[in-house]
Amino acid sequence: MMDKMRRILVYVCKDGAAQQRAQFVQSITGHFSDGGRDEVEVNCSLDKNQFVLHRAERGRGIPLQRPAFCPIKHLSVTEASAIPLDVQQRGIDVGVAIILQTANQRVLLTRRAKELRIFPNVWVPPGGHVEPDETLLDAGLRELQEETGLKLEQQEVSPKILGLWESVYPPMLSRGLPQRHHIVIYMLLLSSLSHLQLQASLSPSPAEVSACLWADSRLVRAIVSAVDGGEGEVQVDGLPGSISVSQVSTEGALSDSTLPVSVLISRAPVSGPDVERVSTGTKFALELWLKSLETSDL
Repeated sequence: MMDKMRRILVYVCKDGAAQQRAQFVQSITGHFSDGGRDEVEVNCSLDKNQFVLHRAERGRGIPLQRPAFCPIKHLSVTEASAIPLDVQQRGIDVGVAIILQTANQRVLLTRRAKELRIFPNVWVPPGGHVEPDETLLDAGLRELQEETGLKLEQQEVSPKILGLWESVYPPMLSRGLPQRHHIVIYMLLLSSLSHLQLQASLSPSPAEVSACLWADSRLVRAIVSAVDGGEGEVQVDGLPGSISVSQVSTEGALSDSTLPVSVLISRAPVSGPDVERVSTGTKFALELWLKSLETSDL
């Protein structure tokens, strides 16, 4: 019971009915979208430690999306009943991930430590779970500081929710039955500092982060063009073969290194072991970030 007390869970409210706690095996995107589409617009609020989602009119809400291969979407009745009871009773957790945009329009990506249980060795923005009595911004700033050492003040970041992502781990049924189910809130924060100024304050937690990089819009365009589950061409657009990253030692020391761009434009493999790549949800968020840059340039 203590576990339930400590976690913020997703609740859904549809067509004016009373809000209900979302079930672990329920697709939130599917719940609000007609005809099983993978994208819908919602409104969200965090109230009394419950994260409540409502359907929104088109063009008036926040995008909520799941991948076409979302395991919850494809779960058969037999597979759903094979999920252990303690997992089925978990509900759907809430996470916040921070798209930190520098004054010179780069964003921070971190590679998850390979010892982590969920999405090890995968590139994501800093983020984590929302804790009781936190606001979404509080949670994002806390996680940013815990994972990267960067301490930003609420009044200096002008937060904006870019979108919500329905994340399931493992990310495909071919890798096993779902163990975790999250709604991840991607929040854009604007810093008045350049990436080099922020880099000077970077001190990542080696238990969580094994490398960091500052991606510019050209690299981000290439990353988002490598659609997971898709076949199309990846737009490398004259990018160099490798980019600069900061490796994090087991003691937390940073060292300059390079990473082949091919790693960042890898697609999620359909079968076999996972690979180092940018997570599917991160690609969704980065695409929304590119759109926000276009609108801010107008």
